[in-house]
Amino acid sequence: MIAALILVPTIAGLLALVLRWDAPRRAILALTAFAHLGMTAACWNVRPASTLGGWLQLDGIGLLFLGTTSVLFVAAAVYGVGYLGREGHGSRKDLETGFVFANAPEATFTGCLLLFLAAMTLVCCCQRFGLLWVAVEATTLASAPLIYFHRHPRSLEATWKYLLLCSVGIALALLGVFFLAVSATDTMGHQADLSLRDLLKHAKDLDPAWLKAAFIFLVVGYGTKMGLAPLHTWLPDAHSESPSMVSALLSGALLNCAFIGILRMQQVLVAAGLASFGQEILVVLGLLSMGVAAVFILGQPDYKRMLAYSSVEHMGILALGVGLGGVGTFGSLLHAVNHSFTKGMLFLVAGNLLATYHSKACDDVRGAIRVLPVSGVLWVMGFLAITGSPPFGPFLSEFTILKAALDAGRGVVAAAYLVFLALIFIGMATAVLRMAQGAAPAEFHLGARSEPALSIASPAALATIVLVLGLWIPQRLLDALHEAARSMGGSP
Repeated sequence: MIAALILVPTIAGLLALVLRWDAPRRAILALTAFAHLGMTAACWNVRPASTLGGWLQLDGIGLLFLGTTSVLFVAAAVYGVGYLGREGHGSRKDLETGFVFANAPEATFTGCLLLFLAAMTLVCCCQRFGLLWVAVEATTLASAPLIYFHRHPRSLEATWKYLLLCSVGIALALLGVFFLAVSATDTMGHQADLSLRDLLKHAKDLDPAWLKAAFIFLVVGYGTKMGLAPLHTWLPDAHSESPSMVSALLSGALLNCAFIGILRMQQVLVAAGLASFGQEILVVLGLLSMGVAAVFILGQPDYKRMLAYSSVEHMGILALGVGLGGVGTFGSLLHAVNHSFTKGMLFLVAGNLLATYHSKACDDVRGAIRVLPVSGVLWVMGFLAITGSPPFGPFLSEFTILKAALDAGRGVVAAAYLVFLALIFIGMATAVLRMAQGAAPAEFHLGARSEPALSIASPAALATIVLVLGLWIPQRLLDALHEAARSMGGSP
């Protein structure tokens, strides 16, 4: 089953690259997304056996993020079919510069989208640090053409920055893998394959100095891909210039893949009795990311960049939860799920706003609830959810992390956490509520516009999931969260 999860989107992606007809290619995208979701659901029902001699295996962490990725990809694929039908071969004129740009070939876009799914699936299943590094790099290579879809100068700049910074980060992560291998050499011999199982088994015997060095380099490397400040500078450009469903996947799924790399290394530190070393670094990076995000969200004039900086904030929350340990680890993993679905919904709705208003400027979007009733309501719901308002899922996970800080007696951390959350709420409320309310521009005076079913079905479904997770966590998901948290030394 694990092999099928990786091979099906890979084969579909390669087929999409060579197909010359749009309709079959879009059908392949949708069918592969639903097939992947079906296989993922089967894995949640019956855990599949390991593959390739234990190189690929689904544990609690992998299963949790695989499920999140698969659900989000289905939402993006359904939205993408409608998006490609409207804009797949379109060209536009930039109102600011007068530059006329044409979209990339649809075959390239669809093929890379499916290969991106295959690479993210591989990340979720990896049980070897070397293979995990390869899989994370594969997500970069598969997703870069997606960012450049519009072939605008800003898209090119965003893609170049993404490739450059993430390549530097992944190179540092490779050094971390080398240092991890050195720490295991005396214990496990020269035949050490850096499997997670063997490292955890012999963790007490690993060289602590090299292990700490490995953690630092892996956090810096994967933290760059995850978007932790001050390593986040590629993220606002890439998320802002990508098509909306790509932005949803970058924020809701790709960042989680880098987070998995950090979680795997923290697992080894916990087993080696060095948990506090990694936790303190993660707490600092978490609060720093939230603080940087708060500064840039306040007064942010571009609503897609505002959502991108919100992702920086929430990656900080994930790092902070793991850094606090205990119930904070459980809260962090739950928050990863909540953030993925909430941010995916928001980026898809942002795509609807952009398609109607033809501007990413907050000041140009007014009366969204009147012009686009469904998208306007979802926009406000998404804002309330992403800022941790009840009864949505992020409220529960953010409150759990706050409880972890208070239980640990870390009042200063809790206070800073609340201040940053409040500042970000104010910054986003100022922009979002003005966009939703107010008088619509003159060209929309005739009232509400019709909204294509495919453009609202996916964000509406994700909004429903986020609302349900704030009221009730399904038992299967709860069990996976408990298993993943226990593997990190957490105690939900």
